[in-house]
Amino acid sequence: METLFWIGFVGAALAGLYALLQTRKVLSFSEGSEKMKKIAGSIREGANAYLQRQYKTVLPVFAVIFVILMVLAFASKGSLLSQFTPFAFLTGGVWSLLAGFIGMKIATHANARTAQAASEGLNRGLRVAFSAGSVMGFTVVALGILDVTLWYFLLYYVFGIRDAVTIGNIMVMNGMGASFMALFARVGGGIYTKAADVGADLVGKVEKKIPEDDPRNPATIADNVGDNVGDVAGMGADLYESYVGSILATFALSAIGGYGFAGMFLPLMLAVSGIVCSIIGAQLVRVKEGASQKTLLRTLRTGTYTAAILSGVVALPLTYFIFRNVEGARWWGIYIAILAGLIAGCLIGFFTEYFTSESYRPTRDLAATSQTGYATIVIGGISLGMESALTSILIVCAAVLISYIAAGGTAELVDANGHFLQSFNRGLYGIGIAGVGMLSTLGITLATDAYGPVADNAGGIAQMAGMDPVVRERTDALDSLGNTTAATGKGFAIGSASLTSLALLVSYVNIIQEKTDAVLNFSVINMNGVERAAQSVVIEVRRQFREIPGILEGEATPEYAKCVSICTKGALHEMVVPALMAVIVPIVAGLILGPTGVVGLLAGVSVAGFAVSVFMSNAGGAWDNAKKYIEEGHFGGKGSKPHKASVVGDTIGDPFKDTSGPSLNILIKLCATVSIVFSGLIALVHLL
Repeated sequence: METLFWIGFVGAALAGLYALLQTRKVLSFSEGSEKMKKIAGSIREGANAYLQRQYKTVLPVFAVIFVILMVLAFASKGSLLSQFTPFAFLTGGVWSLLAGFIGMKIATHANARTAQAASEGLNRGLRVAFSAGSVMGFTVVALGILDVTLWYFLLYYVFGIRDAVTIGNIMVMNGMGASFMALFARVGGGIYTKAADVGADLVGKVEKKIPEDDPRNPATIADNVGDNVGDVAGMGADLYESYVGSILATFALSAIGGYGFAGMFLPLMLAVSGIVCSIIGAQLVRVKEGASQKTLLRTLRTGTYTAAILSGVVALPLTYFIFRNVEGARWWGIYIAILAGLIAGCLIGFFTEYFTSESYRPTRDLAATSQTGYATIVIGGISLGMESALTSILIVCAAVLISYIAAGGTAELVDANGHFLQSFNRGLYGIGIAGVGMLSTLGITLATDAYGPVADNAGGIAQMAGMDPVVRERTDALDSLGNTTAATGKGFAIGSASLTSLALLVSYVNIIQEKTDAVLNFSVINMNGVERAAQSVVIEVRRQFREIPGILEGEATPEYAKCVSICTKGALHEMVVPALMAVIVPIVAGLILGPTGVVGLLAGVSVAGFAVSVFMSNAGGAWDNAKKYIEEGHFGGKGSKPHKASVVGDTIGDPFKDTSGPSLNILIKLCATVSIVFSGLIALVHLL
């Protein structure tokens, strides 16, 4: 079994080839008029400039942590930390960075093309936006499988490590770099995009009563740049580390379950087969002209559900053939665990759609609360978010229980005379493989998520370029659906994070035994970062309206670059503290409280982080779509008092759903991987 891991290279090549074909498809469409090209060029320039400055900010931090890891690893000759970990930390960060960067590059080339395609028909616009999202989705899985397979081959063939337990324990530490980079990307990009969005809405929509993405608004280019650096680059890095983290955690749990290389090979094969299933599902995403939100949702759901069903079918023979000769393995129980993860992922997606889409009662009822003012829509959104969190918690709890029991729970190995030899926890492996099952079709799941920001940008370009109003109607329909699918993608990431964090917690306990043998505050920091950056944007936009004559009349051009610069500086300044907090807190807790204190910390972060993350993401998505529902003409439409109230709700929801909420799932896993990486140091301190 250990010699078959080369199949991972085949899967990575297949996903990479499909991403390349989708890239060529997107670039084959027209970018539209010269004005559209100019606007798209400004957005692209701003996004590139932000990422360049973000990487320059992150590089010194990575360098410092790399040096610390090198000292621990080589000074202790590998006893405190594997000598491979510092280099794996760097490669994980680079792959995570690449996942977000590639996705953002195609998104900034697809926005004007989507607007131009939408002028020719709704389905044509969907094709361009979804193809751009597919580039992101399949790039993430290609890089993820490539990273895992490369490290396996290095450890097994180059360095000659032939023990599955050792390889699993080394590789589970490799997720730290990916999680660390993802947290910077999510927090920094989230602060940028929401500072620009909030600043543009409060002054433009509420105070000056001009439309969204109106070229007279000085913050509109910064707002469109934010869609790419936060919702595309940040999300790509986020989902990359979720994907890789679930596979690596299951590698480590294979040792605890006593499954050896077979237990490591199954998650890799599920990921490879998931690529094929995702490609098939992606071919089913298409709509007819004039499609409603329910129809648009149905076509995307058809693609994702088809991929999930196919993945579930393929998993049956895979599980049987891989585990049929493994002594004591309950192969059918492991298969049930995989199904539990797949079904849980689909259910999380469905209920996320239910609570955040304007096609269903909860969001429409939330829009109706705007008729009685600002307070009621805020209260309604908070209530909706809490209700949706309860549903997701119950789904994940059910998946954990089913996968644990089905996979075999705890088991004891005895000799021919009945004497105890060793204890295995096969149920925990079931939980880990359920997380892999949930993310096995990430290629198409992320494609349905990533297309949303492209459609949002397309709507902005259509508005600024003065295109026919029907184009904006079509892009708004795609954008509204994108808010729902974005919430769905976050739901998948959060759900898998809860399963992966439990797996990592157990891995920590296992590794720390070998060595010895802060959630709400995090969210507060992020929210305060958005608040401070947004205040700066509001002040700048008001200044330009006040000091530059002719902006509102369309006779003068706003100073867009100043708002872009303010958002960039604010985001880069505010992202450092929460990112470092996720690294420092587990280490300090371990040094002060010891290994058992870290277990308590990880348990608290996992439980509280999951609930708060779902609450924030879904409440924010519902507020956003409630506003769009009103803008379609309900309850007085644009400019009415209910519309103004919905804008306030959306403004509150922006940092909820795009900054603090999605960042928490990364925090959960980063705390766990940091604890594992520094477990040797913590054990040493408490043995002295």
